[in-house]
Amino acid sequence: MAGFRDRTADPLDLQVIPYPAVTVAVDLGNGLIVDNVRGQQLHGGVVFGLVPGGVHVRGGDIDCLQIRLSPVIAHAVLGVSLELGGAMVALDELWGRGATRTQEQLRAAASWEERFSIAETALARRHEASRAVDPEVAHAWRQMLTNRGQVRVEPLAAAVGWSRKRLWARFRSQIGLTPKRAAQLIRFDHAAHRLAAGHSAGSVAADSGYADQSHLHRDVVAFAGVTPTAVSTAPWLAVDDVAWTAPKRASRH
Repeated sequence: MAGFRDRTADPLDLQVIPYPAVTVAVDLGNGLIVDNVRGQQLHGGVVFGLVPGGVHVRGGDIDCLQIRLSPVIAHAVLGVSLELGGAMVALDELWGRGATRTQEQLRAAASWEERFSIAETALARRHEASRAVDPEVAHAWRQMLTNRGQVRVEPLAAAVGWSRKRLWARFRSQIGLTPKRAAQLIRFDHAAHRLAAGHSAGSVAADSGYADQSHLHRDVVAFAGVTPTAVSTAPWLAVDDVAWTAPKRASRH
């Protein structure tokens, strides 16, 4: 979780760069707007999935709690598997009145730490009351993260004693992506952060398991809709080292 506050005069307008997590943005003021290329426009509590596509976060006088959920956790907490691919869902569509109550509590909180605690309690309550993903699916996801997406499906299936077909089907239904697509997203995320850290496209391609620089370029465009050069300067990635420090809770002003 991270808290963001922007009191600058210039309105905020950030393109969301895909990340291997389901993102929940909770507006704690009245200025946050999330829209996309499909013409959707939401505010309040907004959920966007693993491959958000052309999603923009914008507005002025921003006060926002952003939560990144592993898709392994999101399946239970949100009750759905969310790739979305550019679509968004209002949090109250998934949580009903619970979303409204939680948002009211967050707005009334006196500090970011109190807000983090309220959100953590709400997430834990829903997680405990819901069915978790299959342990085999969770293991496959962890292996993908550990290997930065450079892993094949067949060994993952063999390691958990499943057929490739069964792992593919269960993973897709619970995570929201096929195993291959999930591995590609994780590899892209590693590459995107390397680009944002100032490394050259050539070295990033070699380090991230791409065949060559052209392969990296195609993958970046496919996931983010922009070139590697644009990703390297994306404000959405620039705050990650500040906002998403361990433990995964921080405030950003």
